[in-house]
Amino acid sequence: MSAEEYPKIYLYRRIVRAKLYIDQFFAEKIDLNNISGEAYFSKFHFIRLFKAAYGKTPHQYLKYVRIEKAKELLRGSVSVTEACFAVGFDSVSSFSGLFSKTVGLPPSEYLDRQKTIKEKITKRPLAFVPSCYAYQHGWIDNSNFEEVND
Repeated sequence: MSAEEYPKIYLYRRIVRAKLYIDQFFAEKIDLNNISGEAYFSKFHFIRLFKAAYGKTPHQYLKYVRIEKAKELLRGSVSVTEACFAVGFDSVSSFSGLFSKTVGLPPSEYLDRQKTIKEKITKRPLAFVPSCYAYQHGWIDNSNFEEVND
Protein backbone atom coordinates (compact mmCIF):
# COMPACT_ATOMS: atom_id res chain seq x y z
CA MET A 1 0.00 0.00 0.00
CA SER A 2 1.39 3.43 -0.90
CA ALA A 3 1.28 6.54 1.23
CA GLU A 4 -1.37 8.05 -1.09
CA GLU A 5 -3.76 5.25 -0.17
CA TYR A 6 -3.65 6.10 3.53
CA PRO A 7 -5.93 8.87 4.68
CA LYS A 8 -3.88 12.04 5.16
CA ILE A 9 -5.10 12.46 8.72
CA TYR A 10 -3.62 9.08 9.63
CA LEU A 11 -0.20 10.12 8.31
CA TYR A 12 -0.44 13.48 10.03
CA ARG A 13 -1.30 11.85 13.36
CA ARG A 14 1.80 9.70 13.10
CA ILE A 15 3.96 12.75 12.43
CA VAL A 16 2.37 14.63 15.35
CA ARG A 17 3.04 11.62 17.55
CA ALA A 18 6.74 11.84 16.68
CA LYS A 19 6.77 15.61 17.38
CA LEU A 20 5.17 15.01 20.77
CA TYR A 21 7.80 12.36 21.43
CA ILE A 22 10.53 14.97 20.78
CA ASP A 23 8.71 17.48 23.00
CA GLN A 24 8.56 14.97 25.84
CA PHE A 25 11.98 13.31 25.60
CA PHE A 26 14.13 16.19 24.27
CA ALA A 27 16.52 15.93 27.22
CA GLU A 28 17.29 12.26 26.63
CA LYS A 29 19.58 10.67 24.10
CA ILE A 30 17.14 10.33 21.25
CA ASP A 31 18.07 10.04 17.62
CA LEU A 32 16.36 9.69 14.27
CA ASN A 33 15.82 5.95 14.79
CA ASN A 34 13.90 6.58 18.02
CA ILE A 35 11.84 9.39 16.55
CA SER A 36 10.99 7.75 13.24
CA GLY A 37 10.24 4.51 15.06
CA GLU A 38 7.70 6.37 17.17
CA ALA A 39 5.87 7.31 13.97
CA TYR A 40 6.38 3.87 12.34
CA PHE A 41 8.11 5.28 9.25
CA SER A 42 11.42 4.61 7.58
CA LYS A 43 13.95 7.29 8.46
CA PHE A 44 14.10 8.93 5.04
CA HIS A 45 10.36 8.97 4.43
CA PHE A 46 9.83 10.28 7.93
CA ILE A 47 12.28 13.17 7.45
CA ARG A 48 10.43 14.27 4.29
CA LEU A 49 7.00 14.10 5.95
CA PHE A 50 8.15 15.82 9.15
CA LYS A 51 9.79 18.66 7.23
CA ALA A 52 6.68 19.10 5.09
CA ALA A 53 4.52 19.34 8.22
CA TYR A 54 6.77 21.49 10.45
CA GLY A 55 9.22 23.22 8.12
CA LYS A 56 12.20 21.66 9.93
CA THR A 57 13.85 18.27 9.93
CA PRO A 58 13.37 16.25 13.12
CA HIS A 59 16.97 17.02 14.13
CA GLN A 60 16.50 20.76 13.56
CA TYR A 61 13.30 20.65 15.59
CA LEU A 62 15.03 18.75 18.42
CA LYS A 63 17.78 21.40 18.54
CA TYR A 64 15.14 24.14 18.52
CA VAL A 65 13.26 22.57 21.45
CA ARG A 66 16.47 22.10 23.43
CA ILE A 67 17.55 25.72 22.92
CA GLU A 68 14.09 27.04 23.86
CA LYS A 69 14.08 24.94 27.03
CA ALA A 70 17.60 26.13 27.83
CA LYS A 71 16.45 29.74 27.46
CA GLU A 72 13.62 29.04 29.92
CA LEU A 73 16.08 27.58 32.42
CA LEU A 74 18.49 30.48 32.02
CA ARG A 75 15.63 32.95 32.56
CA GLY A 76 15.08 31.10 35.84
CA SER A 77 18.72 31.78 36.79
CA VAL A 78 19.96 28.23 36.31
CA SER A 79 23.69 28.08 35.52
CA VAL A 80 24.85 27.56 31.95
CA THR A 81 26.31 24.15 32.81
CA GLU A 82 23.12 22.98 34.51
CA ALA A 83 21.00 24.19 31.60
CA CYS A 84 23.30 22.46 29.11
CA PHE A 85 22.99 19.04 30.71
CA ALA A 86 19.32 19.48 31.65
CA VAL A 87 18.31 19.86 28.00
CA GLY A 88 20.29 16.89 26.73
CA PHE A 89 23.66 18.22 25.58
CA ASP A 90 26.81 16.27 26.43
CA SER A 91 29.23 19.16 26.11
CA VAL A 92 29.08 22.74 27.35
CA SER A 93 31.15 23.91 24.39
CA SER A 94 28.82 22.38 21.79
CA PHE A 95 25.83 23.75 23.70
CA SER A 96 27.38 27.22 23.89
CA GLY A 97 28.24 27.20 20.20
CA LEU A 98 24.74 26.20 19.11
CA PHE A 99 23.13 28.58 21.60
CA SER A 100 25.26 31.49 20.34
CA LYS A 101 24.50 30.64 16.72
CA THR A 102 20.76 30.32 17.37
CA VAL A 103 20.13 33.11 19.90
CA GLY A 104 22.81 35.54 18.79
CA LEU A 105 24.72 35.70 22.06
CA PRO A 106 26.49 33.23 24.33
CA PRO A 107 24.44 31.56 27.07
CA SER A 108 26.47 33.26 29.81
CA GLU A 109 25.65 36.69 28.36
CA TYR A 110 22.00 35.68 27.92
CA LEU A 111 21.93 34.64 31.61
CA ASP A 112 23.51 37.94 32.68
CA ARG A 113 20.96 39.92 30.66
CA GLN A 114 18.09 37.97 32.21
CA LYS A 115 19.43 38.70 35.70
CA THR A 116 19.72 42.41 34.86
CA ILE A 117 16.15 42.49 33.54
CA LYS A 118 14.87 40.78 36.69
CA GLU A 119 16.68 43.31 38.88
CA LYS A 120 15.20 46.22 36.92
CA ILE A 121 11.69 44.74 37.13
CA THR A 122 12.09 44.25 40.87
CA LYS A 123 13.27 47.83 41.41
CA ARG A 124 10.79 49.55 39.07
CA PRO A 125 7.97 47.18 38.04
CA LEU A 126 5.72 49.88 36.58
CA ALA A 127 8.43 50.87 34.13
CA PHE A 128 7.74 47.57 32.36
CA VAL A 129 4.03 48.18 31.91
CA PRO A 130 3.29 49.11 28.28
CA SER A 131 2.28 52.77 28.06
CA CYS A 132 -0.83 51.92 26.01
CA TYR A 133 -2.04 49.70 28.88
CA ALA A 134 -1.18 52.38 31.46
CA TYR A 135 -3.01 55.02 29.44
CA GLN A 136 -6.06 52.78 29.02
CA HIS A 137 -6.25 52.29 32.78
CA GLY A 138 -5.63 55.94 33.65
CA TRP A 139 -2.16 55.41 35.07
CA ILE A 140 -0.53 58.01 32.81
CA ASP A 141 -2.42 60.76 34.65
CA ASN A 142 -1.19 59.33 37.95
CA SER A 143 1.93 61.19 39.07
CA ASN A 144 3.36 58.03 40.65
CA PHE A 145 3.37 56.28 37.29
CA GLU A 146 5.19 59.15 35.59
CA GLU A 147 7.81 59.18 38.32
CA VAL A 148 8.56 55.55 37.55
CA ASN A 149 8.99 56.27 33.84
CA ASP A 150 11.44 59.15 34.36
